[in-house]
Amino acid sequence: MVQGTLDMLILKTLALEPMHGWGVAQRIEQVSGGVFKVNAGSLFSAFLRLERAGRVKTEWMISENNRRAKYYSLTAAGKKALAEETREWERQVSAIARILEV
Repeated sequence: MVQGTLDMLILKTLALEPMHGWGVAQRIEQVSGGVFKVNAGSLFSAFLRLERAGRVKTEWMISENNRRAKYYSLTAAGKKALAEETREWERQVSAIARILEV
């Protein structure tokens, strides 16, 4: 995974629906076709960072396997950050593509 992109991928995943940590890791792995496998340590560090920044909020809910789990969802600040980070990512990818074409 490209350094600094985990937060953006988490925010994008949570833009679909509130999810618990394991669900977020599974969704990222599935959507990336198995290219990105997020380890628990990195994931929960990122959740803590995003929560402290006010980009996600948490709520205890019952999971699909009938267990109590901490669910994460986007805040308004998280939606704004996702839009900004997506624009910056697209700008950088475009610049790299232009350089590689030379």
